Amino acid sequence: MDSVGVKALSFADQSKSSIQGSGFLTSASSSWVSILTSRDGPLPSRTAVAAPGRRGPEAAGGMSGARCGAARTLRVPGRHGYAAEFSPYLPGRLACATAQHYGIAGCGTLLILDQNESGLRLFRSFDWNDGLFDVTWSENNEHVLVTCSGDGSLQLWDTAKAVGPLQVYKEHTQEVYSVDWSQTRGEQLVVSGSWDQTVKLWDPTVGKSLCTFRGHESVIYSTIWSPHIPGCFASASGDQTLRIWDVKSTGVRIVVPAHHAEILSCDWCKYNENLLVTGAVDCSLRGWDLRNVRQPVFELLGHTYAVRRVKFSPFHASILASCSYDFTVRFWNFSKPDPLLETVEHHTEFTCGLDLSLQSPTQVADCAWDETIKIYDPVCLTMPA
Repeated sequence: MDSVGVKALSFADQSKSSIQGSGFLTSASSSWVSILTSRDGPLPSRTAVAAPGRRGPEAAGGMSGARCGAARTLRVPGRHGYAAEFSPYLPGRLACATAQHYGIAGCGTLLILDQNESGLRLFRSFDWNDGLFDVTWSENNEHVLVTCSGDGSLQLWDTAKAVGPLQVYKEHTQEVYSVDWSQTRGEQLVVSGSWDQTVKLWDPTVGKSLCTFRGHESVIYSTIWSPHIPGCFASASGDQTLRIWDVKSTGVRIVVPAHHAEILSCDWCKYNENLLVTGAVDCSLRGWDLRNVRQPVFELLGHTYAVRRVKFSPFHASILASCSYDFTVRFWNFSKPDPLLETVEHHTEFTCGLDLSLQSPTQVADCAWDETIKIYDPVCLTMPA
């Protein structure tokens, strides 16, 4: 990831306001912006951030689990959170992809967490030699998951085993920022999106990719399977487009010029096969009906910095959540005239990972660069409809 470090140093001394609309808040290099403008606590020096740290959470001083207000909180010293995903099988089990040194340098750690009455506990952890940026659970084995990393590889892990990975897939030539396991039962496929501007399709039982999708003209930040249509997935990119693909054809089906800024995240509505949402560096979320993509069907405004991740609720057809570089998580009901339901401000750094539980209609997990992972029940999801 040497090129990322060079980019970070080149822009380290620019003001936050001058960078917020550019693409630089969208990559690991943006940690320098965060370091220089952190709201709470002493500002770490470049030397401190670049210095090699001790490998593994235990070596970094251990983990402390505690309740923080209504949230169950696990602190992970030396690990900055990038993605969190609830298990589709085991209630309360959570996977979190993390990186050392904000993802600029150092290793990564996959954390498997369980909830108990006292908070969160570490069930298993796996180290990788580069930062981990995303994680997805298998849809046919409760112990298996896939991560992706800054060295261009994907890793297959088994939580029933203390060591791993089981397999490594290394074909992307730059950072892999997104990975997703297909949800339709007729297939077992994984899709990955990379900074090399390609999307790759994988069968986890095969040691090489099945095919490569080209067409994006910039970094790919997000890839997500349709939960409705077998073999159909979406991708979001720094080229400002949302694209819809079909595995039966390596060509793109639909191109949506969704924002006038880099798009960092997209998600598919669980209740409507034609509805997707995008989140971008322009601080907005936009909904798209694939039957007519000339205008968004909704636009949600309120974040003050780039939207890092968006997720539709699996229980409510018109509710979604978003997290941002403004340190907040926001909950929305796009069917209401005043769509913002709640703003959660319990992180002190970029909030990158977000998921809504498939087991509980009220439970949410998130993670941030402040070295904490949280599971909580926002008020807006616990109140009667």
